[in-house]
Amino acid sequence: MQLLERTDSGLYCRAADAWIDPSRPVPRALITHAHADHARPGCGEYWAVDVSEGVLRQRLGREITLHPMAYGQEFWLNQACLSFHSAGHVLGSAQVRLKVDDAVWVVTGDYKRCADPSCAPFESVPCDVMITEATFALPIYAWDSGAQIAEQIRDWWHGDRERPSLLFCYSFGKAQRLLAELKAIGVEEEVLLHGAVETVTRQYRDAGVPMTPSRPVSELPRKDPLAGRLILAPPSAHRSAWMRRFRAPQTAFASGWMAVRGARRRRGYERGFVLSDHADWQGLIRTVLESGAHTVYVTHGQSDVLARFLRERHGIDAKPLEQLA
Repeated sequence: MQLLERTDSGLYCRAADAWIDPSRPVPRALITHAHADHARPGCGEYWAVDVSEGVLRQRLGREITLHPMAYGQEFWLNQACLSFHSAGHVLGSAQVRLKVDDAVWVVTGDYKRCADPSCAPFESVPCDVMITEATFALPIYAWDSGAQIAEQIRDWWHGDRERPSLLFCYSFGKAQRLLAELKAIGVEEEVLLHGAVETVTRQYRDAGVPMTPSRPVSELPRKDPLAGRLILAPPSAHRSAWMRRFRAPQTAFASGWMAVRGARRRRGYERGFVLSDHADWQGLIRTVLESGAHTVYVTHGQSDVLARFLRERHGIDAKPLEQLA
């Protein structure tokens, strides 16, 4: 039984009369997480994991009609039984499980398999058909633990006390993970935050995520040279007017893309730290195999590579999502 179809607005479940992460306003949206390319404004009603409510309302508007659900809580929409299961991507991220009669489909959204102290761990969900991301679906992508990367960042930061240390990272998810990873390895020194990072970090603190102390860099006098301080900022702030207040800072970028040779130099950073909130190559394969899915649709990134590997090595009927009718 085919539970999902591709439409101009995104993946649609006719049995539930709902869209998953729609690309445009629809009457009913099932949201995997609050990143802007998955959660868009203007929908009639939203269904999402309860712990993501703060970020969703901050980004989509306080007055949205939101139905917050706990992880694993089953609910019915028309003829479909649905539930959200942790994706381990960011705070409140989820996979969507859909069951109609005896058919079970899972849409993973974005996910990762490695430990992350800032969000719930990934949950393997058995299914017949899986739709999986493939952002880092090449064997060159193999992640070290977050603790190892946090130690590298601490050593880089503490290794130069004469200059500010500007670490660029995505403002929702990556920055808060860095604060939590630093806390987990015993760093209690205050970290300064760009305004865009501070806004989301408040939602994580409200959710009870343990993180090293932080405050907005805007609270410090502009004449403060900030020597020896660590500042987290979004990539959009790199080489912007905002950077003028820092005197000859050392710069770095934290991203899975830093695993590619030359990426750091092309982006203009002095240092790169390989830290991703998506699954690496082995994590993607492990997830598909653990699900027991006989059919897999692959989307984002290297979808052809992962689909071909699953077909040829494991005999799974895998194909790019574009082939879903």
